[in-house]
Amino acid sequence: MVLYLLAIIAGFGILVWSADKFVEGAASTAKHLGMPSLLIGILIVGFGTSAPEMVVSAIAAMEGNPGLALGNAIGSNIVNIALILGVTALVSPIVVNSKIVKKEMPLLLGIVLISGYLLLDNTLTFVEGIALLLGFFGLIAWSIISALKSKNDALESEIEDELVEHEMSLKAGVFWLVLGLVLLIGSSRLLVWGAVGVAHEFGVSDLIIGLTIVALGTSLPELAASVIAARKGEHDIAIGNVVGSNMFNILAVIGIATVIAPMNNVPLEVLQRDWIVMLVLTIALLIMAYGFKNKEGKITRLEGTILVVCYVAYNTYLGLNLTGNL
Repeated sequence: MVLYLLAIIAGFGILVWSADKFVEGAASTAKHLGMPSLLIGILIVGFGTSAPEMVVSAIAAMEGNPGLALGNAIGSNIVNIALILGVTALVSPIVVNSKIVKKEMPLLLGIVLISGYLLLDNTLTFVEGIALLLGFFGLIAWSIISALKSKNDALESEIEDELVEHEMSLKAGVFWLVLGLVLLIGSSRLLVWGAVGVAHEFGVSDLIIGLTIVALGTSLPELAASVIAARKGEHDIAIGNVVGSNMFNILAVIGIATVIAPMNNVPLEVLQRDWIVMLVLTIALLIMAYGFKNKEGKITRLEGTILVVCYVAYNTYLGLNLTGNL
């Protein structure tokens, strides 16, 4: 048991550090290769902060734990909105200026609704996994077109400032990109081994471990990135990280895991409990950040507090159910 816990702690620590280096290396390499700053922000940063979820879920599926993979994806989306944006808004209220981010929010809601439709029969088939991955590639294509068409978007200037602050040579960028990826894979294997071990020791389902411990751990890069961005006044990066990551989690993370290990018996509570929580939080995010009735798109400290309370309430509910099953 002690070894499992040490594996989880070490896995999380290396995972967070390697994810940060992977993103910095990828962003620097892309910049040296001539990729526009806005495109780097949308694709590299969004994709990079979802890399832990992707690698952890893929390894979990390959090792016969698809429930952990699914729980990680949905749980991470709940963590991203309720905890990460909630905490970030408490640090500094988040003002949304980027037109691209505002376009992405309704798209995120649509992707969440599609995922619910796929879960209606409590299965995720190989074909549905392929469909999610096709949607992921479609999202990338749309992001590229949007970035190339956008001029003077608020997100672009914030990304440009970040690239200047973390500037490195092409050689250094490639080095951290490769090393970060290798450590991501290694730490993910360690984390999955520890999480599955703890689940078996306590008689807890892989789904619950994925929704709680693993989801929180793999979302730590988003938490760090969003809080730091908000403190610098880079609000669009803060919320853009979360919106992009949530879309990638559903399309790529669940898609990859499903292609590797189709799920023929998804627990009913995934749709009736976890997916509904994700949907409600996504709708709340759209309402708070989009701005209606001439209201500025902004997540206030009060709204941030509400989001954090929702996260605590959800995990308390999971914990109470878990205690009742032990």
